[in-house]
Amino acid sequence: MPSLKDLKNRIESVKSTRKITKAMQMVAAAKLRRAQEAAEEARPYAERFNAVMAGLAASVGGADSAPKLLSGTGSDQVHLLVVMTAERGLCGGFNANIAKLARSKAEELTAAGKTVKVLTVGKKGRDAIKRDLGDNFVGHVDLTEVKRVGYGDAQGIAKDILGRFDAGEFDVATIFYAKFQNVVTQIPTAQQVIPAAFDSAEDDADGAATLYDYEPSEEEILADLLPRGVATAIFSGLLENGASEQGARMSAMDNATRNAGDMIDRLTIQFNRSRQAVITNELIEIISGAEAL
Repeated sequence: MPSLKDLKNRIESVKSTRKITKAMQMVAAAKLRRAQEAAEEARPYAERFNAVMAGLAASVGGADSAPKLLSGTGSDQVHLLVVMTAERGLCGGFNANIAKLARSKAEELTAAGKTVKVLTVGKKGRDAIKRDLGDNFVGHVDLTEVKRVGYGDAQGIAKDILGRFDAGEFDVATIFYAKFQNVVTQIPTAQQVIPAAFDSAEDDADGAATLYDYEPSEEEILADLLPRGVATAIFSGLLENGASEQGARMSAMDNATRNAGDMIDRLTIQFNRSRQAVITNELIEIISGAEAL
């Protein structure tokens, strides 16, 4: 049974930890608002961009002149998994859930006889899957020094991926990130970016699809926009990750603060009982000594 001094030290230690988790919760709450606004403001552009690209891709179809980023290499033997996570921890299961989805995808592809290559963005994702997929790593992007993710960072990652694709290092590229829904819900998401995969173009309210005339040809426009589409998808994923990370950290630190409070209450009760037991024993010894006299 711990002594009174040990219990008192533990109580003080947990109180210090509670102060830290409370401070981290408040910092995450402040950062969450900006990150959430950035992610939500980027969604309309990304959705409209994908809708236009879907219309262009549908008009080009399987033409021989279709850009390689749309038609692919004609094979799906080599897959590049771009795992995007945070640079820091203490955010609940945020990083682990993304890594779990990527690991599951890698196992599925390996079982099907495919070759898997992994490019990580964020050291927490790299650390999470290093043991299982360390031999498949082909690169890592470190964003530790980046205070606020910008489009330039996404362009740098996209340039690396496109360079590898042009060099014939892979056939299919998929990015993994967490889509922000609310503070307690972040959805791990896998999105194929090479070859470009788009949902069917949405129809107008009257049910008729909008027709556009493009100058120059659809193929030339796609050849110019598809690399930007890769960067846009990566940038959207990074923004969603930023909001998801802060939401997960805020929730995790709130739970940690509550748990610390509960532990302090339990330790305080244990301390009071132990102190009362010591006092009772001392009284018994005094009374027994007095009676003996």
